[in-house]
Amino acid sequence: MSGFPVPKTVFFPHPLIADDDGFLGYGGDLHPQTLIMAYQFGIFPWYDKPPILWWAPKQRFIIDLAAVHIPKSMRRYLNKPIYTFTVDQNFESVIDQCQTIVRPNQSGTWITEEMKSAYITLHQMGIAHSVEIWLDDEMVGGLYGLGIGQIFSGESMFSLANDASKFAVLVLAKILTSKGYKTIDCQQHSNHMARLGGQHIDNIDYHKKIRANLKCRINPGLWRVDQRHYHHLP
Repeated sequence: MSGFPVPKTVFFPHPLIADDDGFLGYGGDLHPQTLIMAYQFGIFPWYDKPPILWWAPKQRFIIDLAAVHIPKSMRRYLNKPIYTFTVDQNFESVIDQCQTIVRPNQSGTWITEEMKSAYITLHQMGIAHSVEIWLDDEMVGGLYGLGIGQIFSGESMFSLANDASKFAVLVLAKILTSKGYKTIDCQQHSNHMARLGGQHIDNIDYHKKIRANLKCRINPGLWRVDQRHYHHLP
C-alpha cells in the first residue's frame, strides 16, 4: 500500500437500510481497506462524479457456483479451443477496456479514473482479479472483480467477439469452484448473466450469505492457473 494514504475511520450504515433503489450513503474514500470492508458487507461504490455513492441493492443478482448453467450455444467454445484465456495477466488492460467500451443505452462509464486506480491497487494486493480471453494474439474479452472469502464480486466485463465475455464467466466459475468459492455476486440483473444461471435473491437472504462469508478467511494473492486443466469445463 505504499503511497496510499491511511484511510480516515469510515462507518457504513447497515446494508439492510438502503432505500428502495439500493442507495445506502455517500462520502468516504476508495482506500483499499475501505473498499474491502464495504465488499465484506455487500456494499459497493457506483458514481460518475464526487461524492462517492455507496449501494446495497434490495434485490441482489447472483450466480450460485453449484448451479452454473452452460447454454448449448456455449458448448462449442468449451469442446474446441476457439478461445484461449489468461488469468491476472492483463488486469489494467481489462479495466481499460471495461472503462472505454461503448455499451447500449449508456452515455458514459461509471469507472472513473479514481475507481480505476483503486481497483488496480487492489489487484496488486491480490484482492482484485481478472480473466482475459484471447483470439490468437488479440484480447477479445475479459472481466474483473474482487475475491473476498467465498464470494466473488463481479465488477465489469467487456466483449469484442462473439460470446467472449460469457466464456470469461464460465472460466471464472471453474476457477472459483476449484478455489472453494460459493457465489458470484453480479450485483444487478443482466440478461447476459441470467443465461448462465443468474438469479435474484432479496437483500435479507443475501445478507445471510454475507454474515456466513465474514467467517471465511481472505486469501490474497494473484491467481496462477494451468489452462490445460480448463479445456473441458463442466
